[in-house]
Amino acid sequence: SDILICRFFFNSVSRNQLFYVAIRGDDITVKSYKVESRITSRFSHTTVKSSVVNSGPNAQSIGFNVQIPKRAFITNFTMNVNGITFVGSVKEKTVARNLYAQARARGKAAGLVRANSQDMETFKTEVHVPPGSKIEFELHYQEMMQRKLGFYEHSLYLQPGRLVPQFQVDVYIYEPSGIASVETPNTLGEHFSGMAKLTSSKDKAHVVFKPSLQQQRKCENCTTSAIDGVFTVKYDVLRDSNVSDGHFVHFFAPANLSPLPKNIVFVIDVSGSMWGVKMKQTVEAMQTILDDLTMDDYFSIVDFNHNVRCWSEELVPGSTIQVAEAKKYIQNIKPNGGTNINEALMRAVQMLVKASNQGMIDPRSVSMIMLVSDGDPTVGEIKLSAIQKNLKKVMREEFSLFSLGIGFDVDYDFLERIAMENRGVAQRIYTSHDASDQIRRFYSQVSSPLLRKITVQFPEDSVSDVTQNHFDKYFSGSELVVAGKVLPSDSTTLNSFTTASATEADYLELDAALAQQQHAFTGFARQMWAYITVNQLLAERSLAPTAGQKRKITQRILTLAVEHQFVTPLTALLVESEEAKERLLADSPKDPKQGCCAVTVVCLCVFCVTVENDPHFIVHLPKNNMDICFNIDSEPGHILNLVSDPGAGMCVHAKMCVSLLDKEKVNTYFGTVSVFYQPDGIRVSVSTDRIDLTDGRNNHSFTWGATADITQDRVKLSIVKDSKVMVTVDDKITVMVLLHRVWKKHPTHVDFLGLYIPNNNQYSSQAHGLIGQFGQEPEVRVFNLHQGADPLKKEATMEVKGTKLVVTRGWQKDYRRDNKRGSDVFCWFIHNSGKGFIDGHYTNYIVPRLDSFLPLPL
Repeated sequence: SDILICRFFFNSVSRNQLFYVAIRGDDITVKSYKVESRITSRFSHTTVKSSVVNSGPNAQSIGFNVQIPKRAFITNFTMNVNGITFVGSVKEKTVARNLYAQARARGKAAGLVRANSQDMETFKTEVHVPPGSKIEFELHYQEMMQRKLGFYEHSLYLQPGRLVPQFQVDVYIYEPSGIASVETPNTLGEHFSGMAKLTSSKDKAHVVFKPSLQQQRKCENCTTSAIDGVFTVKYDVLRDSNVSDGHFVHFFAPANLSPLPKNIVFVIDVSGSMWGVKMKQTVEAMQTILDDLTMDDYFSIVDFNHNVRCWSEELVPGSTIQVAEAKKYIQNIKPNGGTNINEALMRAVQMLVKASNQGMIDPRSVSMIMLVSDGDPTVGEIKLSAIQKNLKKVMREEFSLFSLGIGFDVDYDFLERIAMENRGVAQRIYTSHDASDQIRRFYSQVSSPLLRKITVQFPEDSVSDVTQNHFDKYFSGSELVVAGKVLPSDSTTLNSFTTASATEADYLELDAALAQQQHAFTGFARQMWAYITVNQLLAERSLAPTAGQKRKITQRILTLAVEHQFVTPLTALLVESEEAKERLLADSPKDPKQGCCAVTVVCLCVFCVTVENDPHFIVHLPKNNMDICFNIDSEPGHILNLVSDPGAGMCVHAKMCVSLLDKEKVNTYFGTVSVFYQPDGIRVSVSTDRIDLTDGRNNHSFTWGATADITQDRVKLSIVKDSKVMVTVDDKITVMVLLHRVWKKHPTHVDFLGLYIPNNNQYSSQAHGLIGQFGQEPEVRVFNLHQGADPLKKEATMEVKGTKLVVTRGWQKDYRRDNKRGSDVFCWFIHNSGKGFIDGHYTNYIVPRLDSFLPLPL
């Protein structure tokens, strides 16, 4: 087939970078762009469709990107390319990967989806197609709407990037218990004021946004689209239970209740990494948050770096005078030093315990801790599991912890675990211009507790498989949701009892009504029950105390996810062409700590080189749309020149080390990576033990246990604890070094380094070296594909630089996304240490020192 599938992956982006891209590339015609959401009883099913034609004279890549909420589950993706249809089905991840590997082993085109667990995810795919090709994309995802501050908000992220002849967004809402209010705020800007049309009745609403080609233009004669932003529908409902398809969903959101008084300790990270924008935005947010306190509320502030300080050793009432003093205290904070999270949290809990023991606080009140931090612990107790246990031991049943993780250095999984385990929630705060607003919005959602210890009960023998029905707190503007299965009965109604109300629903009438509603989608109650159950099981799995319990929970998740076709961290979406001749894999693995940009380098780089153990090189050639792999069989102690750029005045080197006592095979690794910037005489040397920055006079040394950002003249050094080092030279050239730790008692293997070159490096025309030479992509042609000696690996002939080489279709490990297991990259393997593909022989790149430039072009 002349259709080449590139890669699928998820990529999280920050709140101020929200986007939906229908296509990208030159000479591409978008025939249509349609989004349809059907919301039934707060559960949405969204379909995104786009029809695109390669109207240019050459083959090119066409992309389809959809940003979806983190809480949404993708349920299907289909694609039709020139009559070849790819259809998705959710399978257990191991099964899907094995089927995918078989397709790759036959040399068939294949793709990959990557995901992480930040607030938003971007489904992204590209296809490389000949001129005249027609491609149709269709993505489905489902999400339970969450009520916040009195409304459900359904958001669709629109940024087509160009004018679209058939552009339409439809949002259908069907709420059997009745719609209380619905509105379409003009979130796309004044250009589109009044263009969203709303029709509604007692229980149905339809919003359509259908700008004409002329209305999409930025100006009367512009050829660019003004559609660039978030399309939003907000609504609220009359509450009742909904029962359909043998499943029920019960909603609880009482109104007209007075807020309970609260006791809150703000625990604020003031370590050195909070310096600058992070601290400024936190201070701004705290000024507003403190103003929200009332005389019935009690509070204090704990700020911490390597030391822990308390603004007040005891909780004080939220009077005007106390609030003013607290605001002045926060305003004067100057970040510096390390991060002692354990002691700070212990101090906050002690403060609440003391106030409770002394009878200072109202027994009806709600007690909580709000932690704001941007980094991992570096002082005191630094073992995350120990901090988690310490906190669990001292936290009382009536206390809650809410965690705010600022930026991407923080271990967000840890913050989420300690919050969930202590009756709270976590939120990632993006370090953007609106970070203070993000903090304030989060606080506003938890600052007005109305009820405590809520239980939703049902008559005995009427229901089964009920989701969580005991809740610690209910906050103003939110909602509690319970779902389950209805047991066979002669009754047509289901009663439910809570601390505040008793309701009943006629589920036979509702099924009949749903069948006739175009606004609804069938099976919503069944899907919503499965959605809630899977999310709760995923949360339980992350807190499971033993491996056995974790296995049981995992099996339950797998069973439900496959049955209900949800792409989760444990399942994958296998997308197959007719007769399964070609397969693509939509995968959703565990989230990396780093932020949005780590995975985009794979398909978007001018040239992208990955170097790992052996060491093996993976070179992505975008013009040829292929990956090339080769090993370098160098000896321990050799220094390899990777980049030598006299024009830019910089070079990158790697020194080889060897595994221990392995007599069967000598495995070599990168033990030291050095970046040298000649104009300022600065060298950064990264080894498996330490990171050194020297300017010839002074030496700054760091362990891998540090997280730091340092700028020395035109060289920037960023260290992420026990993970990676980023070196940026003159804002033009970046090198990332990844640390791989092995089992300490392993008899042969040693720690080693991985090296990655990102997509935006700006070398001079003099750049060379094992990596630098690929700044100018060579012309490559692969032909004569045939069966090789290994039945699982095809062979072919590659023509490059006037030389014909025998190459093998295989894969190598890329550890950027999964530091422990790595991910497979499918590539053409060049034998004999890259001979014929690299200029000269690999020994030409061996240099005497870690600051040597190559003497002459090879």
